[in-house]
Amino acid sequence: MAQTDSKVLVLGALAGVAGISLAVVFYRGLRSKRRVSWPGFYQNRTNDPGSGLLLVDGPVLPRGQAEVLERLEALIQCVSELKEEMKALKTALPALPDQVREELKGHSEARRVGAQHRTAATRRKRAAGAASSPEGQSSEDAESEGGYMTALTDSEDEEQSDEEQTPDKLSILLDRIDRLRQGGESDKRESLSVLLEQRDEFGQNSEFLWRLTRAYCDVHDVSATLEEKKTHAENGKAVGEEAITVNPKCAESHQWYAIMCGIMAEYDSIQNKIKNGYIFKDHLDKAIELKPQDPLSYYLLGRWCYAVAQLSWIERKVAATLFGEPPSATVEDALKNFLKVEEIHPAYSKLNYVFLAKCYKALGQSEKARKMCEAASTMNTVSKEDEEAQKELDLLFPSV
Repeated sequence: MAQTDSKVLVLGALAGVAGISLAVVFYRGLRSKRRVSWPGFYQNRTNDPGSGLLLVDGPVLPRGQAEVLERLEALIQCVSELKEEMKALKTALPALPDQVREELKGHSEARRVGAQHRTAATRRKRAAGAASSPEGQSSEDAESEGGYMTALTDSEDEEQSDEEQTPDKLSILLDRIDRLRQGGESDKRESLSVLLEQRDEFGQNSEFLWRLTRAYCDVHDVSATLEEKKTHAENGKAVGEEAITVNPKCAESHQWYAIMCGIMAEYDSIQNKIKNGYIFKDHLDKAIELKPQDPLSYYLLGRWCYAVAQLSWIERKVAATLFGEPPSATVEDALKNFLKVEEIHPAYSKLNYVFLAKCYKALGQSEKARKMCEAASTMNTVSKEDEEAQKELDLLFPSV
């Protein structure tokens, strides 16, 4: 968006806030004049002993007018908060694009350095093994083995385990964590506790770290208070970023880091929500590149495309102001990803069917939309995600 359009957008919002503020100031002045003119009484609503009446310098106000006054006071508070948010947003706009580029650049650099470190470590181990070979080995055998070592590509090096500490103990632990995740709330909380207890020992293992990120996500979902949810979201995002640094070639690390970025959008400022949206897409693309047959990544990408396709004009303008180019996706893009989920894993989830139905409905294909609704209806409601899907299905089905 051009610089002039950006200024008009910000000035328009500030003008709207200023207009509401002037109306509130006028109302306050009018109310103060009335108070000077007429003394009166109102009923004391406290439990203090006494006559139950208090003298005030204003008229008797019916209950309805008192409620209006209370609502206007709340409106004044909201206007003040909105003005502060607008000032903060205006201040943050110039630096935000650079912050996003730096963060994405940092992740890319971490991937490159991590890959080089593991490759060098693997080659040192092999060289040490070759040096300790039996003295009776022939020169031809040694030469052949050296040729084999040289022929290994970097990708083959990276496929070797980057964390070789106590593999049996780690495998047992990860199997236990995966089983606990299938249980209820208490099992999910136990899974997080167990992983935190073992972090000192396995904290440099990407398989361990992305499961820890996932555990923070699961406990976030079952937490009751906003403070607890936000804490788990922040911790999970930090661990997810660490997992990517340890092993940039792990698809699950990118996948769950993207999920945590999406969750953090619920608690961030407007500019950070938009920034996390771009980071979310970047890491999902990387997860699909590394593991192209994982249905979860395509489902998440489908949700992202569908949400972007539904953005309003003003939301696109804000994104264009911040980044020069708004995110781009269509309902057709979303449909393509949801169909890919069904191709890889038929009947993957109730929500995937619901979003297939939404896409078909938006594209005017009512018959296909109804078939997807029927498919969703045949699936049992087990998880909270299924409950969410059923609520959306109840609203969607009658309209297709």
